[in-house]
Amino acid sequence: MVCLALMQPSAEQLATAWAIFQGLLVEALPFLLIGVTLATLARAWDPRGRWLQRLPSGGVAGALTGALLGFALPACECGNVPVARRLLASGAPLAAAFGFLFAAPVLNPIVLIATWAAFPDRPWLLLLRPLGSLLIALAVTALLLLLPESGLLTPDLLAERRLVQPLGEVSLLERRAGLLGPEAALTPPAAPGPPAPAALLDHGAREFLELGALLVLGSGVAALLQTLIPRDLFLALGQAPTLSVLSLMLLALLVSVCSSVDAFLALGFAAQVTPGALLAFLLLGPVIDLKSLSLFGRILRPRALAITLAAVALAVLIMGQWLNLALL
Repeated sequence: MVCLALMQPSAEQLATAWAIFQGLLVEALPFLLIGVTLATLARAWDPRGRWLQRLPSGGVAGALTGALLGFALPACECGNVPVARRLLASGAPLAAAFGFLFAAPVLNPIVLIATWAAFPDRPWLLLLRPLGSLLIALAVTALLLLLPESGLLTPDLLAERRLVQPLGEVSLLERRAGLLGPEAALTPPAAPGPPAPAALLDHGAREFLELGALLVLGSGVAALLQTLIPRDLFLALGQAPTLSVLSLMLLALLVSVCSSVDAFLALGFAAQVTPGALLAFLLLGPVIDLKSLSLFGRILRPRALAITLAAVALAVLIMGQWLNLALL
């Protein structure tokens, strides 16, 4: 039946998909705009990234620091991508930037308050959601740090990052500065002054349009699949200890709702699913969903993105299954 629906969507399904698509965009675009604005302000305040480069570079310490930045820079999974990209482009340690990218969508006051408001009778969820998000960020960051920067970051982002890194870490050839000879290695590039307001606005507008186009693509795919695949298919497995976790993970991937409101969506089916499945839904969506996957492509190479997907899915499955074994 699903295959037939995919081949021949009805007019009613297309209308539903259009409504869902609009809802996803209205929900996500303000957070994307906030993220781009924060990234643009960071570029104006610290154009060479000297403050960001002082963040801890160790795997655990760096990831924890980046995760805690979510309290200072609250954003959902759409808004945190441009901020994380600015952190990386400014030369911030990889661990700190990845810790922010993966944990900030949950570890921020807006999401924690929304989770408490939706589930005041489940205090364990208010504890396990931020803790699980932090564990995911630490695990995925540690895994990605095993790869070299050239195998992690997209070429344009890597080029931006190399321009601000110290000469002791990156050669001039890697900076693509075009300088050769022994005397060139002794001459650091001139420190740029603060960008002009017009240049900042132009850079921010271009980044918003680029990321916005990717967000439109991801939202369109999410809306179409969410319409053509009935949600009841996932909820029918709600009481099976393992299958419930897997089904709610797939549902989180398809629904693609922002982390600031996903707890209220989950409230509608919380009584139909296992505790582990509910936790899995609230952990996976803020890190990976269909609309954010396209945005991640502006930061990570395809291989690194595939590793991230597999690692996040495995970590969420383990935590959801563990909770079911503990409570059921």
